[in-house]
Amino acid sequence: MKKILLVLVLLLTGCVGIPENVKPVDNFKLEKYLGKWYEIARLDHRFERGLSRITADYSLRDDGGVRVLNRGYSAKENEWKEAEGKAYFVKGADQGHLKVSFFGPFYGSYVVFELDHENYQYSLVCGPDKSYLWILSRTPEMKKDVKDALVAKASSLGFDTSKLIFVDHR
Repeated sequence: MKKILLVLVLLLTGCVGIPENVKPVDNFKLEKYLGKWYEIARLDHRFERGLSRITADYSLRDDGGVRVLNRGYSAKENEWKEAEGKAYFVKGADQGHLKVSFFGPFYGSYVVFELDHENYQYSLVCGPDKSYLWILSRTPEMKKDVKDALVAKASSLGFDTSKLIFVDHR
Protein backbone atom coordinates (compact mmCIF):
# COMPACT_ATOMS: atom_id res chain seq x y z
CA MET A 1 0.00 0.00 0.00
CA LYS A 2 2.85 2.42 0.80
CA LYS A 3 4.37 1.79 -2.65
CA ILE A 4 1.06 2.56 -4.37
CA LEU A 5 0.69 5.76 -2.36
CA LEU A 6 4.26 6.80 -3.20
CA VAL A 7 3.68 6.18 -6.93
CA LEU A 8 0.44 8.17 -6.79
CA VAL A 9 2.16 11.09 -5.04
CA LEU A 10 4.98 11.05 -7.61
CA LEU A 11 2.48 11.02 -10.48
CA LEU A 12 0.49 13.90 -9.03
CA THR A 13 3.51 16.05 -8.24
CA GLY A 14 6.02 14.89 -10.84
CA CYS A 15 4.70 17.05 -13.65
CA VAL A 16 5.30 20.41 -12.00
CA GLY A 17 9.05 20.32 -12.43
CA ILE A 18 11.21 22.62 -14.54
CA PRO A 19 13.28 21.37 -17.49
CA GLU A 20 17.06 21.33 -17.14
CA ASN A 21 18.74 24.74 -17.71
CA VAL A 22 15.37 26.56 -17.72
CA LYS A 23 14.83 29.25 -15.09
CA PRO A 24 11.45 30.87 -14.47
CA VAL A 25 11.46 34.65 -14.68
CA ASP A 26 11.67 36.60 -11.44
CA ASN A 27 9.77 39.82 -10.71
CA PHE A 28 6.70 38.27 -12.35
CA LYS A 29 3.59 40.45 -12.03
CA LEU A 30 0.42 38.41 -12.44
CA GLU A 31 -1.81 41.47 -12.81
CA LYS A 32 0.19 42.48 -15.91
CA TYR A 33 0.13 38.91 -17.30
CA LEU A 34 -3.65 38.52 -17.04
CA GLY A 35 -5.74 38.94 -20.18
CA LYS A 36 -5.59 37.52 -23.69
CA TRP A 37 -2.49 36.04 -25.29
CA TYR A 38 -2.16 34.76 -28.85
CA GLU A 39 -0.22 31.61 -29.52
CA ILE A 40 2.42 32.45 -32.12
CA ALA A 41 4.19 29.08 -32.15
CA ARG A 42 4.16 25.76 -30.32
CA LEU A 43 5.56 22.28 -30.27
CA ASP A 44 2.93 19.77 -31.37
CA HIS A 45 0.70 17.99 -28.86
CA ARG A 46 -2.53 16.11 -29.38
CA PHE A 47 -4.61 18.59 -27.38
CA GLU A 48 -3.85 21.38 -29.89
CA ARG A 49 -3.36 19.33 -33.04
CA GLY A 50 -5.14 20.79 -36.05
CA LEU A 51 -6.13 24.00 -34.30
CA SER A 52 -5.52 27.54 -35.55
CA ARG A 53 -6.29 30.99 -34.11
CA ILE A 54 -5.32 29.75 -30.64
CA THR A 55 -5.61 32.09 -27.69
CA ALA A 56 -5.19 31.79 -23.95
CA ASP A 57 -7.12 34.05 -21.64
CA TYR A 58 -6.02 34.39 -18.02
CA SER A 59 -8.19 35.89 -15.27
CA LEU A 60 -8.33 35.77 -11.48
CA ARG A 61 -10.31 33.06 -9.70
CA ASP A 62 -12.20 33.62 -6.46
CA ASP A 63 -9.80 31.24 -4.65
CA GLY A 64 -6.74 33.33 -5.56
CA GLY A 65 -5.73 31.14 -8.47
CA VAL A 66 -5.83 31.87 -12.19
CA ARG A 67 -8.62 30.86 -14.55
CA VAL A 68 -7.17 29.60 -17.83
CA LEU A 69 -9.34 29.54 -20.94
CA ASN A 70 -7.66 28.12 -24.03
CA ARG A 71 -9.48 28.45 -27.33
CA GLY A 72 -8.67 27.35 -30.88
CA TYR A 73 -10.44 26.85 -34.18
CA SER A 74 -10.69 23.43 -35.86
CA ALA A 75 -11.12 23.96 -39.61
CA LYS A 76 -11.64 20.22 -40.06
CA GLU A 77 -14.65 20.24 -37.71
CA ASN A 78 -15.60 23.83 -38.53
CA GLU A 79 -15.92 24.73 -34.84
CA TRP A 80 -14.19 26.38 -31.92
CA LYS A 81 -12.68 24.17 -29.22
CA GLU A 82 -12.27 25.37 -25.63
CA ALA A 83 -10.57 24.03 -22.54
CA GLU A 84 -10.90 25.66 -19.14
CA GLY A 85 -8.38 25.09 -16.40
CA LYS A 86 -6.97 26.55 -13.24
CA ALA A 87 -3.45 27.53 -12.25
CA TYR A 88 -1.61 28.30 -9.02
CA PHE A 89 1.89 29.51 -8.25
CA VAL A 90 4.31 26.73 -7.32
CA LYS A 91 6.52 28.92 -5.12
CA GLY A 92 6.07 32.68 -4.86
CA ALA A 93 3.72 34.88 -6.87
CA ASP A 94 6.74 36.84 -8.11
CA GLN A 95 8.18 33.84 -9.99
CA GLY A 96 6.86 32.75 -13.39
CA HIS A 97 6.29 29.13 -12.36
CA LEU A 98 2.73 27.93 -12.05
CA LYS A 99 1.03 24.57 -12.01
CA VAL A 100 -1.98 24.26 -14.29
CA SER A 101 -4.75 21.67 -14.38
CA PHE A 102 -7.37 20.90 -16.97
CA PHE A 103 -8.15 17.46 -15.53
CA GLY A 104 -9.05 17.28 -11.86
CA PRO A 105 -6.13 16.72 -9.51
CA PHE A 106 -3.51 16.39 -12.27
CA TYR A 107 -1.21 19.40 -12.67
CA GLY A 108 1.50 20.24 -15.15
CA SER A 109 4.13 22.95 -15.12
CA TYR A 110 3.61 26.32 -16.76
CA VAL A 111 7.02 27.98 -16.76
CA VAL A 112 7.44 31.52 -18.08
CA PHE A 113 11.16 31.68 -18.82
CA GLU A 114 11.33 34.76 -21.03
CA LEU A 115 9.10 37.80 -20.75
CA ASP A 116 8.78 41.38 -21.88
CA HIS A 117 9.04 42.69 -18.32
CA GLU A 118 8.35 46.27 -19.36
CA ASN A 119 5.10 45.90 -21.32
CA TYR A 120 4.18 42.20 -21.06
CA GLN A 121 3.79 41.94 -24.84
CA TYR A 122 5.47 38.54 -25.32
CA SER A 123 6.40 35.47 -23.32
CA LEU A 124 8.19 32.19 -23.81
CA VAL A 125 6.58 29.33 -21.90
CA CYS A 126 7.37 25.66 -21.41
CA GLY A 127 5.94 22.72 -19.55
CA PRO A 128 7.61 20.15 -17.29
CA ASP A 129 9.97 18.98 -20.03
CA LYS A 130 11.36 20.24 -23.33
CA SER A 131 8.61 18.69 -25.44
CA TYR A 132 6.30 21.56 -24.40
CA LEU A 133 7.02 25.05 -25.73
CA TRP A 134 4.88 28.07 -26.58
CA ILE A 135 5.65 31.54 -27.91
CA LEU A 136 2.88 33.91 -26.83
CA SER A 137 2.08 37.48 -27.83
CA ARG A 138 -0.54 40.08 -26.98
CA THR A 139 -1.18 40.47 -30.72
CA PRO A 140 -1.90 37.83 -33.40
CA GLU A 141 1.38 38.67 -35.13
CA MET A 142 4.82 39.29 -33.72
CA LYS A 143 7.74 41.30 -35.04
CA LYS A 144 10.20 39.00 -36.81
CA ASP A 145 13.21 40.11 -34.74
CA VAL A 146 11.39 39.40 -31.46
CA LYS A 147 10.14 36.03 -32.71
CA ASP A 148 13.62 35.10 -33.95
CA ALA A 149 15.17 36.07 -30.59
CA LEU A 150 12.65 33.92 -28.68
CA VAL A 151 13.23 30.95 -30.99
CA ALA A 152 17.01 31.38 -30.57
CA LYS A 153 16.69 31.49 -26.76
CA ALA A 154 14.58 28.31 -26.73
CA SER A 155 17.01 26.58 -29.09
CA SER A 156 20.01 27.55 -26.92
CA LEU A 157 18.29 25.86 -23.96
CA GLY A 158 17.80 22.58 -25.82
CA PHE A 159 14.26 22.86 -27.22
CA ASP A 160 13.86 21.38 -30.72
CA THR A 161 12.73 24.58 -32.40
CA SER A 162 12.94 22.95 -35.85
CA LYS A 163 9.61 21.33 -34.95
CA LEU A 164 7.81 24.54 -34.03
CA ILE A 165 4.37 25.00 -35.55
CA PHE A 166 3.64 28.64 -36.36
CA VAL A 167 -0.03 29.35 -35.73
CA ASP A 168 -2.31 30.88 -38.37
CA HIS A 169 -4.56 33.59 -36.93
CA ARG A 170 -6.45 34.37 -40.16
